[in-house]
Amino acid sequence: MDAVELRCIRDNEKGIVGFLGVAEQNLEMLFVHPEYRGKRIGKSLLNYSIDNLNITKVDVNEQNEQAVGFYKHCEFEIIGRSELDSSGKPYPTLHMELKK
Repeated sequence: MDAVELRCIRDNEKGIVGFLGVAEQNLEMLFVHPEYRGKRIGKSLLNYSIDNLNITKVDVNEQNEQAVGFYKHCEFEIIGRSELDSSGKPYPTLHMELKK
C-alpha cells in the first residue's frame, strides 16, 4: 500500500480540528473533533480530497450510521459490502464510491 497522505484544518489557535488521510484514490480516514461537528469541517475536507486528491472511494463501518449518512449525503453510493473489515475483524464494511 502507498503511504497515506494527510491533510488537516486548524482553528484560530492552530489546533487541529479535523483531518483526513488518503491513499490510492481511497479516503482512508476522516475525523472531526466533536466540538466542531456540524460546522462543515468534514464537508470541507471531503470536498478538498475530491477536488485536489482525486478521491473516488471510501470504506465505512456499516454500524457507523452517522458516517454512512454523511457520505450518502455527499453523493457517495454503496457499491459493495464485506463481512470483515480490512484487518479481518468481524465488522461489516460498506464500500462506497462517488457517483459519476
